[in-house]
This record gives sequence, structure tokens and C-alpha cells, in this order.
Amino acid sequence: MPEDRQWDRRSLLRGAAVLAGAATAAPLLAGTATAAPSLSGTATASAGGDDADALFKAGKFEQAGRAYEEILKKDPKNLHAATRRGYVGLLANQFTDAERYLKLAVTLAPDDRDANRLLADCYIRQDKLSLSAPHWRVAEEDSYAKWFASFSGEAYQVHGDTAQLKWKQMDPIPLVEGVSVNGGPAKTFTFYTGAPNLQVTGSVAKEAGLSPVVSEKIDFLNGTVWVHYGALESIKLGGIELRNVPVSWSTTDSGEDVDTDSDGMIGMWVFYHLLTTFDYAGRQLILRRRTPETARKARAAAAGAGTKPLPMWLAREHALHTRGSIAGGAGSGTGVVGVLFGGESEVAGIVNAETAKQLQVRIDRDRPVETFAGSHPTVAYPCYPNEMRLGDVAANGIYCFTPPNAPLAPNGFDVPASFFHSFHKPCTITLDFTDMSLYIARGQSA
Repeated sequence: MPEDRQWDRRSLLRGAAVLAGAATAAPLLAGTATAAPSLSGTATASAGGDDADALFKAGKFEQAGRAYEEILKKDPKNLHAATRRGYVGLLANQFTDAERYLKLAVTLAPDDRDANRLLADCYIRQDKLSLSAPHWRVAEEDSYAKWFASFSGEAYQVHGDTAQLKWKQMDPIPLVEGVSVNGGPAKTFTFYTGAPNLQVTGSVAKEAGLSPVVSEKIDFLNGTVWVHYGALESIKLGGIELRNVPVSWSTTDSGEDVDTDSDGMIGMWVFYHLLTTFDYAGRQLILRRRTPETARKARAAAAGAGTKPLPMWLAREHALHTRGSIAGGAGSGTGVVGVLFGGESEVAGIVNAETAKQLQVRIDRDRPVETFAGSHPTVAYPCYPNEMRLGDVAANGIYCFTPPNAPLAPNGFDVPASFFHSFHKPCTITLDFTDMSLYIARGQSA
């Protein structure tokens, strides 16, 4: 997670498949279909037993949570079990459980960076920004600590009920029109769920009268840029307005914009405050006030269309996951997969190198692709899985990347693949953060 904040807007948008793949895709499948080979080694072998870590690594989060609870009954001071049990709760936005166990972990080890980072995330998801600050500080995230300590009043105040923002373009990056910053003229924004907070360009920040509460200099490509953090009084997204919103912007040493492809970027923190529909097929972004009633209507509409909900998990601030499958010449496997919306990507997703090898996914090693990860150059190879599937939506022989050096389970659990912008183009996807469900169907929103 610490590296995620150092991805500037252009590095997030340039080669987003590899950028996000390096952050969210890990090489092992959590489970396999009947005809599939074993892909997760120890995790698969131990999944039926009492090994809590193996269950967690295999993406069997509820079972892992119960196993960690059993450990804590026998050993109430077990830091690892308390942290992991809190993490299980946080993945599903079960804040009461998450807070209980993460507070226990921090009590057991006040200087533990991981426990404090997770508890800080737990607080910001509940808009308890100032409460997160001391925990970011222990996690050695000083900019976050200063940023959130500066907030007063209720963050992410939602006004209005529904917004429909038409897309000005789909590629190379999706752009939506009709965004107003601090009551100013309409702007054109992109969006990317692989980015956490709302971002604007330096010129928009200046126009809106923003002042940073903290700034930091970061490495970017062959130079450096300044990233500034502050609070935005108002952003209007069509018929919905958000007030008192965390915002960042980037400038060069001379104060110029780092990127001019759009006026800003809407990140995951905005989307998880709303009932969000990415209507790729209809080329529109639909935002609704997130309430139990709107969630109920979304469930009913999906059921009426025959669309079944997929589980949804949110890791480390903004890394969204669900359950999906991938197939190659040696069979197929089902497990936890990453899902990202928006950004720039010519490919449908990332297939981790070990997964591609074990499933015998066709890889074109004669065409290495130079791209960026964390604003640093890297190389990936085109690959073509027989099938990638989310729910009832499947794509066959689709163009993907496989990065040879993707980290193993960077968020603690195995993720064989991640699904990106190009995979979603024929579909409509709704993210329900009330029930932590994802709905995907072919065609545009009704």
C-alpha cells in the first residue's frame, strides 16, 4: 500500500494493466475446478484443515475468520490472529468486527505498523478521518497522518440522490463530463478505482483556491514531482454533490501540471460512498445515494434480470476483489480476482506468471511490452487465456498481460488474475458497498 500513493496520475493511467496487476494480482489460484490442476500448493492442501493462514491465503475468508477466533480463545494475546481477524472484517466492511480485533492488535503491539495501518484504513472507510491520523503516523505514513488530522466536520457529505454522467470518450481513458469543483465551471474528469482519493490537476486546484495541508516530493519517471494534499469544499458530479472531500493534486517543481489528459480523477474513496454503476455498454456513470433502500432496489433489479450477486472484498484502502475464474490449456481455476474500472488499458487484464504457467495459458514471449509499475519501467508479455469469467460474463481468447515478476499475494491472499477496463466494455457493473456485492451483466443499464 505505501507505494500506491506514489503513483502519480500519469503513472496510474499509463499501462494501467501492469500497474494494477503489480499491486493486486498474485500468482496462485485460491481453488480449482474439478478438472483443474492444483495451483495453490500449501494453501490448497491445508484449506480443509485448521490452518487459519492457509484458509486466508486461499481466499476462504469467513472460515479463516472463525479459525483465527479459535486461536484467540486459546491465546488471547496472539497478535497475528488478532490482526488477521480484524483484516477479515475489514475486507467485508464489517467495521464492528474489524475495529474490535484491530484495536486488540494495537493494544497488544502499539508499534506494529501493519495493525495500525489496517486500523487507520478502518477509520477512514467510516469517515473517522481524524481518528485514523495517529495510526497512520505509527505506520510511518506521515503525509496521510497530517492530512487526516487536519480534517474537521463530517467528510463526504452527500447531497442529492442520483447522477448520470455521460462519457465523452471510452479510450484511451474514459472521460466523464459535468463535474464542478467548488462551484466552478464544468470540468472533464476520468476515473480509476485503482486510485484511492479524488485527484485534480494543479491548475484546477489553483482555480478552486485549494491550499495544501501537507506536500511531499516523490520520484516520478526520470524526475520528481510534488504531491499536495488538502480538503475540497464541494465537488458536483451531475445531480450529486459531495462536500468536505479529501483531495490531492500534483505539480512539477515549477508548479506546472504533471498531466493534462483530464481535469482530475475520481478514485475509489468517492465510489464507495455511493451506489456506483459503471455502465460501460451505455457509456455512462450512474451514481446513487447509498442507502439500504437503494441497495434493496439494486438487488431486486438484478434478481429481475437474472443476475446473481458476486461477493466483494476491499483490501488496503482501494484494492477491489471478487470471485472469478480463468482457463488455459491445462484446465481452469476459480478464486479471488482483482477488478478495476476506468484507467487506461489496452488489455482485458493481468494473468499472473505462475498461474499462466500452471494453466498453460498461451504467452507471446517474442513481444515484450515496456510499461510502468509504480512509475518505474517494467516489462510484461502478451498472453491469451482460453477464458476469463466474472459471473455469467465470459471472454474467450482475450488479450491480456502477464508480468514475470509480480509479487506473491501482496495483500496476504492469492489472486491469480485481475480484470480491467477492456474486459468490462460490453457490460454494466454495479458496486454495492452496503451488502458488499458486485453485479455484472452484459448490455447497458435499464
